[in-house]
Amino acid sequence: MNPVTTNDWARSLAKQASPSPADWLAKLRQQADEQLDNLPLPRRKLEAWRYSRVDALLKQQFLPVVRAPDCSSLRPPDSSSPCALVFVDGWFSKTLSRIDGLPEGVTLRSVHQALNDADEQLRLHLGKIANSGENLFTALNTAMINDGLFLHIPAGVHLAEPIEVFYLNSAADQALLAQPRNLLVLDDKAEATVIEHFLGGDGRGYFHNNLTEIRLHDNASLSHYRIQDESSSAWHLSNLYLQQGEKSHYHGITLSFGGKWARTDYRTDFSGPEADCELRGLYVVGDDQLSDFHLDIHHNQPACNSREQFKGLLYGKGRAVFDGRILVDQIAQLTDAQLTNDNLMLTRNAEVDTKPQLEIYADDVKCSHGTTVGQLDPQQIFYLRSRGIEETAATHMLCQGYAQEIIEHIHLDSLREQALKRLQDTLEKLPE
Repeated sequence: MNPVTTNDWARSLAKQASPSPADWLAKLRQQADEQLDNLPLPRRKLEAWRYSRVDALLKQQFLPVVRAPDCSSLRPPDSSSPCALVFVDGWFSKTLSRIDGLPEGVTLRSVHQALNDADEQLRLHLGKIANSGENLFTALNTAMINDGLFLHIPAGVHLAEPIEVFYLNSAADQALLAQPRNLLVLDDKAEATVIEHFLGGDGRGYFHNNLTEIRLHDNASLSHYRIQDESSSAWHLSNLYLQQGEKSHYHGITLSFGGKWARTDYRTDFSGPEADCELRGLYVVGDDQLSDFHLDIHHNQPACNSREQFKGLLYGKGRAVFDGRILVDQIAQLTDAQLTNDNLMLTRNAEVDTKPQLEIYADDVKCSHGTTVGQLDPQQIFYLRSRGIEETAATHMLCQGYAQEIIEHIHLDSLREQALKRLQDTLEKLPE
């Protein structure tokens, strides 16, 4: 393929979208399709893509998945949750999923099914939080909306059990483009926990272009855990758009282990005062891997709090990018915002580009940001070895202690143990 100079790559993919089952969705998709002609390519000249090269991605030939694939050869993932939804190549699989024990009034289904049922909540909220004109990949997802997760919890309803969502790859010979589009809406004083698992078989190349819109109304609370463990040949992009009402609370943790190229973007806006947003993340990056996190936290209401804490563990020739921005408008007095990014480099060939930013236009605020890049302390290694602990085991212990500061914020015991096990498995494979 010739070097990419136009958006023909995205346009050619968008043309393969399946017909829309609703007129309002057709208009939304058409608008995004037209934006593909005007949006700039994500090149290094754009600040948001300065450290995230996508030239190799744009040279790939992906086949969009425009209908539900055959899942007969796949087994349901292990899950103890009464509600476990499985998406294969971005499409909901009824045979691999189960939805049990939901309180009356709660809607949990696929976006495709909700479109066929003409769900009013879906029409009111889908496409209203995400800005499809923001970048090429957001517009591409919007132009091809077909399926994804749709969750609506009415006012005052608390879900006692977590909802688990699994994104699987069908391991097809063709490099596929999967684009689930998710919408989570929690009405006043509603509460829920959602766990997302992004999984892929080894050696399979595909592009997972995920977009999630979250609307938390006043006093709503959402705990949101995401574990990205894609194939080592996969391209993964997640865009999360979060809008929080008055006194709402969002508790989000993302753990990134897999993928050849993995990027997660968070965009948070407050639509009411006294809301809280907690974002934490851990990325473990090795040879032939890039992990990239971008945060854009917009404080546009008074007395809102945000906490962003991200840690990286890099080894081999792994590369990471962290770009975190907190914007505080003049109206957002009494804002309390804290942003930190720490990186532990286990080898000299690892690389990280980190750029925390504060942009403040209010005068009565408590805001801070900081970043660190360092190596293991030789004195700590020496201390553990002097206690009879072999050097490799000492290194693993210190790395686990470093990463555990993020993992311990997972409120679910089983998920916390699963995350620690995944971290230990990675550490055991490190070259000595």
